[in-house]
Amino acid sequence: LILMHVLLYFICSVMSSSFAEASSVQCKLQGTPRPPAFSMDGDYIIGGVFSMHLYMHTVKHNYTALPEPLKCAGSVDSRELRFSRAMIFAIEEINNSSELLPGITLGYQIHDSCASVPGTIKVAFQLINGLDVVFHPSDNCSRSGMVLAIIGDSGSTLSMSISRLVGSFDIPQVSYYSTCECLSDKQQYPSFFRTIPSDRFQADALAKLVKHFGWTWIGAVRSDSDYGNNGMASFLDAARKEGICVEYSESFYRAHPRSRVRRVADVIRRSTAVVIVAFLATGEMKLLLEELEKEPSPPRQWIGSETWVTDPQMLRFSFCAGAIGFGIQQSVIPGLREFLLDLPPSKVAASQLLTEFWEDSFNCAASDRSVCDGSEDLQKLQSPYTDTSQLRVTNMVYKAVYALAHCEKLTKLQSKQILTHLKKVHFSQNGYDVSFDANGDPVATYELVNWQKSETGNIEMVTVGHYDASLPVGQEFRLSSNITWMEGRTRVPVSVCSNSCPPGTRKVLQEGKPSCCYDCLPCPEGEISNQTDSNDCFPCPSEFWPNSERNTCLPKPVEFLSYDDILGIILAVFSVGGACLAIITAAVFFNHRASPIVRANNSELSFLLLFSLTLCFLCSLTFIGAPSDWSCMLRHTAFGITFVLCISCVLGKTIVVLMAFKATLPGSNVMKWFGPPQQRMTVVSFTFIQVLICTIWLVLSPPFPMKNLNTYKEKIILECALGSVIGFWAVLGYIGLLAVFCFVLAVLARKLPDNFNEAKLITFSMLIFCAVWITFIPAYVSSPGKLTVAVEIFAMLASSFGLILCIFAPKCFIILFQPEKNTKKNLMNKNESL
Repeated sequence: LILMHVLLYFICSVMSSSFAEASSVQCKLQGTPRPPAFSMDGDYIIGGVFSMHLYMHTVKHNYTALPEPLKCAGSVDSRELRFSRAMIFAIEEINNSSELLPGITLGYQIHDSCASVPGTIKVAFQLINGLDVVFHPSDNCSRSGMVLAIIGDSGSTLSMSISRLVGSFDIPQVSYYSTCECLSDKQQYPSFFRTIPSDRFQADALAKLVKHFGWTWIGAVRSDSDYGNNGMASFLDAARKEGICVEYSESFYRAHPRSRVRRVADVIRRSTAVVIVAFLATGEMKLLLEELEKEPSPPRQWIGSETWVTDPQMLRFSFCAGAIGFGIQQSVIPGLREFLLDLPPSKVAASQLLTEFWEDSFNCAASDRSVCDGSEDLQKLQSPYTDTSQLRVTNMVYKAVYALAHCEKLTKLQSKQILTHLKKVHFSQNGYDVSFDANGDPVATYELVNWQKSETGNIEMVTVGHYDASLPVGQEFRLSSNITWMEGRTRVPVSVCSNSCPPGTRKVLQEGKPSCCYDCLPCPEGEISNQTDSNDCFPCPSEFWPNSERNTCLPKPVEFLSYDDILGIILAVFSVGGACLAIITAAVFFNHRASPIVRANNSELSFLLLFSLTLCFLCSLTFIGAPSDWSCMLRHTAFGITFVLCISCVLGKTIVVLMAFKATLPGSNVMKWFGPPQQRMTVVSFTFIQVLICTIWLVLSPPFPMKNLNTYKEKIILECALGSVIGFWAVLGYIGLLAVFCFVLAVLARKLPDNFNEAKLITFSMLIFCAVWITFIPAYVSSPGKLTVAVEIFAMLASSFGLILCIFAPKCFIILFQPEKNTKKNLMNKNESL
């Protein structure tokens, strides 16, 4: 729309010109040119465009007559005035030097764009065409009035307007303050250069700064212009990569209604983000802070872009103390301050712009001689114009002029030659390198600026760090520790949507909110997170388990039935005690081997049975302790063989009892078929079968030690795997088969007429044995961990004690305490009970 208005202006101007006049003069400037604010003739003219006024009068268009001439509004921006005067200083310095351009004089035409696109376009046309009303009355219009190059403008949108016009004529444009990344596009802006870094680098630096201090929840405010929109877009993209969330992103422009600014201020007041990144031009930032000053918001940590955070005029907003942002490096330009202060009344009176500046600065009127008489002391004036303590952007203007002067073929009239050599410029001025990359951008270096209160209570800009984009990743920052934050705090403020999730927890996003807003949930059982703000928990390796905080994996405790456990000690005591009991019983029998009760109970099988019982008791010890390859094979095979030997002896004694009763019948000679040799063979045969089963088991798939990770999640059970389950149950089943067979025979012999009927004792012992092992099976299957081994040992001890107590205890009692019953007559007495 703005471009349309400008074009309409020129169309109307053309239409209003008489055709007769047009026929006599072929090349005539249409409209009334605006004279430059400052100018000087020279061999070659350099144009300058500065926003020395921040506003322009609103022009009403009725589309029936020529629009009113464009006029600036508001007071003179003394900082921009200093920039323009710095350009004049640099040109005069070059002209006075005999080294750089000997014999050549540079001139200048410096215009005020009024910080508006229409004003900038009009200035650009004038710089291209020149100021002569009539060019030449020849057939072809000459462009002899075209400037050699242009320096400016401040705002990115304004520089874009200039570049789109002058780029078609290959006129180089060097901006000192336009930072929009979009201007690096050489397809659209082929002749654009700048001495200030692109916002792409500043946006990356701001995102890294926010990340460095741990701020993940921020607000964002920007100018609704090419500078603000493109700069904020680059920042938000970089911030997103750094994991930073934005609570709100607001924009406005200085020309918008005041209600728009109030709405943005209200958003800031209601927000929860403590940190605000403001990608604003000075004009917009001033309006926003003035609005916030009326009704202060809660304390906010301002993060500023270079445009406003290094502007001395903004330091009057004391509630922004602690603000931090990136600025152009400070510099010193020798002689500049003296040049700026050299404004005699004659020079001021000769310039309308300087006169306006003078009147605004000293609050006087030049027409009133009694008030504004030229005696004002500029050195005592506290103004951005006279403040040369921190020359930042001013140095960018200074370097831009010198960059043009360093082109090797400046003696040529064609600006295209200047454009070509400007790309190759590389020199040092005042200790700073000046060069341009393929996009027309310089190397990005910044100072980190912090607003700090001085002892006098004034806000001052203090350099607290540096950023160099040319350094390797991770080494760009150099920060000091003397940063002051909002409200004068020395500790870094916290600005997060949710507090960090400690190790041992994981983040769960809150529904409908950004990724920085989350809840912290403990890791599930068996999983850990060892980092802050972990998105996921990870399971521990199979032999590890989380600690109580669930932030690290510890080796699982290894558990087995050991001699250090109380349960292991108790079982070992009973095992040794049972073996001792069997040995003592054998000793008693041996000492009384000639007594009737010992001789009547088949002493050979009795001693063999006591020996096997001793082995059964001691066999339990092999189940206690850490499993190994040998212990696993030994414990099961020893258990199977010793118990079969034991049951075989009992079975032999049962058969002997039955055979003995048959032998008492008239005409029976059965005992000769089951004498001592046959008894021994029976025991050996039954035992050999078990040995064979165990051998096959060990050869094909023997038991082996294993780590049981399934029974308990938090610990490891060391146990013996069966290897072949069939082998285990074959061994156990064979023992059970013999026990049942023995039990059946004992039941058949329980009513024999002897006074001391051993078959009854065998029946009770086998009943206990079978009961123990029948209950053992479900208990063995259901018992977890080391209790499985304990159940197995208990079954072995219980059945062994059942055998020794039922079979031998009554006999030992008679031998030791009732010797009067230890007679053959008493044993054969069928009428008296034992």
